[in-house]
Parts: sequence; C-alpha cells; structure tokens
Amino acid sequence: MTHIIKSGNARKLITILFTVILIVGVMAVPCLASGDVAGAVEATWNDAKEQVKTITNNVVFPVIDMILAILLFVKIGTSYFEYRKHGQFEFAAPCILFACLVFTLTAPLYIWNIIG
Repeated sequence: MTHIIKSGNARKLITILFTVILIVGVMAVPCLASGDVAGAVEATWNDAKEQVKTITNNVVFPVIDMILAILLFVKIGTSYFEYRKHGQFEFAAPCILFACLVFTLTAPLYIWNIIG
C-alpha cells in the first residue's frame, strides 16, 4: 500500500483530486429559493411576453419557413430525378415537408392562443 502512495503518479493524482474537490467546495454557491418563485416567474413571463411574441413571429417562424421551403424544393427536385432514373415517384418525403411547411406558416395564427 505504501509503495502505491509513494509513487509519483499516485501522489499527483491524489493532489489533483483534492485540489478539484477544494475548488468545487469553494466555488459552490448554495441556491436556495425563498418566497413566491412561481409568482416571480409568471411576472417575468408577463413582462417579456410581447417581446417573445414579436421575435418569434418576425424571426423564428420565417427562418423555419425558409428552411422548410428550401428543403421541400430540393426534395421535389431529387424525387423528380429519381423518377426519371427509376420510373417511380416517392411522395412521402415531399408530402411530409409540405405538411410541416403549412403547419409553420399557419402557426403564428393560433400558437399564442394555446400558449397564452
């Protein structure tokens, strides 16, 4: 046992381990919530709700729509070339992308009624 502890690698490992434990203990800050946490979260959401709606409607949904539209056109093109090569048109992927595109295009009309 003393042979293992006396070796240089074991001492380095133990030193590093104790150093990490000491640093974690010093840097750890207890996180205790007191008071009405749910009320604070709800008040913060009510204050930021309009900004979140604006950013989501003007940035997030258009970006998702653009990505889905590009994927749809690329998939329709590749399906056409596969049709010319094999004589069979695959409808599943373009239909799924089209349904997702319609869903995200219409989502701003009803999503905020669901979320609140």
